[in-house]
Amino acid sequence: MTPLEILAPARNAEIGIAAIRCGADAVYIAGPKFGARYAAGNEFDDIERLCAYAHRFGARIYLTLNTILYDGELEEAAEALRLAERAGVDAVIVQDPAVVTLAREAGVKLPLHASTQCAIRTPERAAWLESLGFTRLILERQLSLDQVKAIRAATSADLEFFVHGALCVSYSGNCYLSEKLSGRSANRGECVQACRSLYDLVDADGKVLVRNKALLSLRDFNLLGRMEELAEAGVCSFKIEGRLKNISYVKNVVREYSLALDSLVEKYPEKYTRASFGRVSGGFAPALDKTFNRGYTPLFIDGKRGKWSSMDAPTSLGERVGTVAEIRRGASMTLRLKGLPEGIRLENGDGFAFVGRDGSVTGFRGDLCRGAEIVCKSVEGLSEGMTLWRNVSIAFERELERNMPERLIPAVINVKAYGGTIVFDAVSEDGRKVSVTEDVSGNETARDAGRMLSIIESQLSRKSGDFAFSAGSIESDGALPMMSSSFLNGVRRSLADKLSEIPCPRIKETAGSPSTAKLSVATYLDNLSNRLSLSLADGAEKAYELTHRKDAELMRTRYCIRYELGLCPVHQGAKPTGPLFLLNNGRRLALAFDCAACEMTVREA
Repeated sequence: MTPLEILAPARNAEIGIAAIRCGADAVYIAGPKFGARYAAGNEFDDIERLCAYAHRFGARIYLTLNTILYDGELEEAAEALRLAERAGVDAVIVQDPAVVTLAREAGVKLPLHASTQCAIRTPERAAWLESLGFTRLILERQLSLDQVKAIRAATSADLEFFVHGALCVSYSGNCYLSEKLSGRSANRGECVQACRSLYDLVDADGKVLVRNKALLSLRDFNLLGRMEELAEAGVCSFKIEGRLKNISYVKNVVREYSLALDSLVEKYPEKYTRASFGRVSGGFAPALDKTFNRGYTPLFIDGKRGKWSSMDAPTSLGERVGTVAEIRRGASMTLRLKGLPEGIRLENGDGFAFVGRDGSVTGFRGDLCRGAEIVCKSVEGLSEGMTLWRNVSIAFERELERNMPERLIPAVINVKAYGGTIVFDAVSEDGRKVSVTEDVSGNETARDAGRMLSIIESQLSRKSGDFAFSAGSIESDGALPMMSSSFLNGVRRSLADKLSEIPCPRIKETAGSPSTAKLSVATYLDNLSNRLSLSLADGAEKAYELTHRKDAELMRTRYCIRYELGLCPVHQGAKPTGPLFLLNNGRRLALAFDCAACEMTVREA
């Protein structure tokens, strides 16, 4: 059977633990440095604590060491690998191929996963990365199912695919827009998210075609209903984006996707299994629309172009709650809504948002909510007729905090009573086996055998520690001895303690066998930024961050502004537009359209 995993993001250890409680099979988290989310670093003591918790359920922890490295950082990166191994990390997510050499030279045996920042879009690229020693490939998000299948056919490495969360408009690893505009490189974990900024679209004559829109901003990814197809295509890890997201986002999204994966495994029990152990039950009911999102899209998964933009709202708007019918201003502001959807109840403290006439999104809190009326501090830019959205439901946030699900590993207790001795054998779902033997020769014989059986079943079929016990077979060579509830409870707790002393088995990858395979041609798009990575190709060009070459593509993407605006001459029969440019605060970017590949590029004008 193929083990499948829900892979959750974690900004810190607390969020990682919450993700595992909600059903994650694995968590990815950054160490102190070299993670592609600069603001999400963690000390190795915290990572060790997270590993200890995850391993109780056979879940795995992946360290993100997924920035490009400069020569002066190589030794520090090697030390990070050593510390990760000591902390109990199960694998390392890597962008810079120099890490393969660093791990070998440091004697670190951790498996290495090739980050999506490695620009894995073709079978050839995938095969080369596997030849370097990567055991897992994290694929580009802008791929179709057919392209995933082609990569599966070209490599034996595990495949990981994003299924939910924010989307980079550029092909991953090949966006240099942040570096160009601010000197902060996305490949160094410092992206300023220039794709979420507002731009004007102008033609060669300077005519403004679109004003003040987030023209490069995409909706969020959502493939909740496509996991079966992805598994069939060869994906084993379903990844959720969001290492900068808060704990409520991670809880909600992980729970929803974990339930979907449970359904898939139940549908095909002969083909698939979960990659970790324990069953999650109870707790809040997940609702993806109540968590941060810019609207959802399946992107290119079907190999078809669609409308993917969130240009009107590059941040989360949430759920529509109506139109502003009336505004009364005074010491505070009172709004009356019309069109409040049935079933939506506004609560004091809810967060709201609207899109202003200048295209910006403004948020505010409702201090007092009464039916369709909201009392709040005065908010500039809001006027009658505007659509209002709720982007924070205080009731849902409280539910996520107060009503957590419970994750327990099923275990069966079998009982054998013979010759004054009673043996309790426990077997957990993951195969751990322990036993407790008690001398009951001095106990009275149970007068009512049926009632004694009922007490045994009742007291043994309870939870203790990480385990949900159930009574299995109960055998006796004669009359059952009397056993109190407290005695049986003590036995159950003892079995739980003994099971906990045995490490929960988990999938353990073997580190790959690195080769000396070289790239035949290496350009700035390969992001080779140090002596070790540059040695992978003869005459390799250095990374953009080191050269800032003038003619570089700052971005290449399947997303097309012309298509979004109905201006595509190929798919929509529109008239040619001529050259198009993006303007922002005096900065001018040139758009180009590679219609043969159905891709758009952004360059410095």
